Amino acid sequence: MDLNYPTETEPFRKEVRAWLEENLPDGWFEPDFAMTSDQRRTFNDSWTEKLFAGGWICAGWPVEYGGKGLTLLQQVVLNEEFAKANAPMRADFFGDTLVGPTILQWGTDEQKREFIPGILQGKIAWCQGFSEPDAGSDLASLKTTAVLDGDEWVINGQKVWTSQAQHADYVFLMVRTDPDAPQHAGISYLLVPMHQEGVDVRPIIQVDGSGDFNEVFFTNARCSKNNAVGGVNNGWKVAMTTLGFERGSSSTTGYRRFLKEWDDIVSEAKRHGKNDDELVRDNLVRAWQKVKIMQINGYRSLTDSLNGTHNTALLGACNKMFWSETHRAMMDLGIDVLGMEGQILTGKGGVDGSVAGSRRGRADYPVSELQGSFFFSRSETIWGGTAEIQRNIIGERALGLPKEPKPQKV
Repeated sequence: MDLNYPTETEPFRKEVRAWLEENLPDGWFEPDFAMTSDQRRTFNDSWTEKLFAGGWICAGWPVEYGGKGLTLLQQVVLNEEFAKANAPMRADFFGDTLVGPTILQWGTDEQKREFIPGILQGKIAWCQGFSEPDAGSDLASLKTTAVLDGDEWVINGQKVWTSQAQHADYVFLMVRTDPDAPQHAGISYLLVPMHQEGVDVRPIIQVDGSGDFNEVFFTNARCSKNNAVGGVNNGWKVAMTTLGFERGSSSTTGYRRFLKEWDDIVSEAKRHGKNDDELVRDNLVRAWQKVKIMQINGYRSLTDSLNGTHNTALLGACNKMFWSETHRAMMDLGIDVLGMEGQILTGKGGVDGSVAGSRRGRADYPVSELQGSFFFSRSETIWGGTAEIQRNIIGERALGLPKEPKPQKV
């Protein structure tokens, strides 16, 4: 593993850094920089347009589809510079990171013309309709159906834990289109409009008052028969492609949010006079070590991709399990450091439109950033592949252990 970047990446790094310095608000890089709610809202409204004008949204896409055609290493540099500046770089995660690349790989020319421009410009918000009440980790057992009626699919069923569904314009949806086929073979991948009769979104309110996760009920909802990506009954292969895009060029930057939270916990330890407590200090050191391991794991994943050794699935399983469980433990430490103060509401209140605001709950339940991260970390060992499933992947694919026995059908 080589931690040194090729010299040819440096001009591009300087280009990205110069663009950020020119386009971010005055004072952004100052330690005490802050924005009011109105200023933050104005910034959010204009930032996507600036990203699009700069060509930074989906910059790794081919030029013919509106991207810059960046190499993987250039995409990594781009991510790193935005992360260092603490500047948002996505218009819509589900659109530009998951469904957009999937449409580019599997979609028809008609689908590309219809959906790619809206993703690039941040004008279409997306959500992911995979998990169901009885089909989480066992996704192939999903029961939501789609039946062809003339020129449209008619969709019935339920999805759950659907992040950002309340804000989405479209959902990329896994449905069963052939009930007589084997589980994996009878599934299709549809692009379905959310703003229609027959789509009912119900937020699942969390203990901190936030409602990012949702139940979504489909009752005779419809979409065009042309919205099946990759063809009818080929949805399983298409969905596996989507999941593969989830862990990519951000491999060397993902650790940064955990390092910032570690810094916040250290500050709280000092404020509460616990920085001299030997047990607290030991736990802080262990947490820091694990964050550094996340950083090194990111470089391992990048090296694997650059070398074409194709261990992505295995490394992804290892990394996902490691960082999600580490984050839960670190947030437990943070609440322990807060002591009794961790049991009361210490936030400033409400979602203010900021990038991190979605984890701050409602105005009448103002959790702090640290409290919000504590609550959110409970979900991270579940979404994106549960820790138990990641262990199965590691055991079966890396260690050669026997496959987990499947329950017998009654």
